[in-house]
Amino acid sequence: MSRIGRMPIAIPAGVTVDIAENNKVTVKGPKGTLERVVLPEMGVKVEDGNITVTRPNDSKKMKALHGLTRSLLNNMVIGVTEGYSKKLEIKGVGYRAQKQGNKLILSLGYSHPVEMIDPEGVTTTLPDANTIIVSGIDKEKVGQYAAEIRDKRRPEPYKGKGIKYSDEVIRLKAGKTGKK
Repeated sequence: MSRIGRMPIAIPAGVTVDIAENNKVTVKGPKGTLERVVLPEMGVKVEDGNITVTRPNDSKKMKALHGLTRSLLNNMVIGVTEGYSKKLEIKGVGYRAQKQGNKLILSLGYSHPVEMIDPEGVTTTLPDANTIIVSGIDKEKVGQYAAEIRDKRRPEPYKGKGIKYSDEVIRLKAGKTGKK
């Protein structure tokens, strides 16, 4: 059996979980509400303050989906209680970020400023001009938006200029050497 899939998900105080027909799971918590339709073959039950996920058979596909389903539901519970955040750092001369309402304006060395509008359920904050914190309750949306921001100017391998995750390590290459 899937080691991740068979672990029960503890429901913290202040969180309610509803399972409607077609395995539509709704998780409500102090930070908001998340909904997701889980595969109808997966058995999702709420009992004794825990969510348990069961699979119909031991086929390879069902084994893989068992752990996935459990992880997605666990991410929903964590999201409505604590939320998720990703920290991005901007490195480079003249590279900076600004915020206007729900619009993120990036100066990244292009001939024009790059403007990005925060998606619904995701917020960006700027502690300083070279740091962006993307936060929200949906782990998938937070990670996707952070990746889209990073894609506007990825870190280059010679000087390390660009947008990188705060925990990302850039291995720098050696530059040109002189004539022999």
